[in-house]
Amino acid sequence: MIDDLKFDQQFLAILSVIASGLALFGMFIFRRFMAERSIAYVIGFLTIIGGILYIPNIGMYYGLHEWTSAHTGGVVDARFIAIVDTAVESPLGQVAMIPMLAWIANSAPAHLKATFFAVMASFTNLALSLSQLGTKYVNQIFLITREVRDRETDAVTVPADYSELGMLLITVALVGLLFPLLAILIVKRTPLRSA
Repeated sequence: MIDDLKFDQQFLAILSVIASGLALFGMFIFRRFMAERSIAYVIGFLTIIGGILYIPNIGMYYGLHEWTSAHTGGVVDARFIAIVDTAVESPLGQVAMIPMLAWIANSAPAHLKATFFAVMASFTNLALSLSQLGTKYVNQIFLITREVRDRETDAVTVPADYSELGMLLITVALVGLLFPLLAILIVKRTPLRSA
């Protein structure tokens, strides 16, 4: 995004503000949807929508923004796609945590609610750490390097290599889609299926 699409810090900050603002908005919009559906349905729905919304990221690697820019007179360029994708995707990010927290509260024994919630929150933190570890190993499989220049001579010491980025993006999309759906299927076959 920074090297090829020329997204500068100001534009990335704008994307961050849009994501944060719309995440709060999304919690209000989807509150009835979450209250009327099962947790498994909500997580499954959000997983599928998240997978669909990841497609523009993959598409931009393969030149989607160049094609749309050429066919719209430069209106739908990489920045336009990034803003729209962020605006649509960001409300769903925070919404995905709410059913998880509701499931934890619903599953807790009546006399151990606080302890159960604290233990499950610890497992959530453990899952985040596992996610970071998984990211490290996936990045070792798909080698991607940014260009590094020597400050004194301005010579390139490490050339940029984004040749495996497309497969990395596709792998991330598939893992992000299949793992939650697999978890839902496993939970549906256990006593936790009533959540």
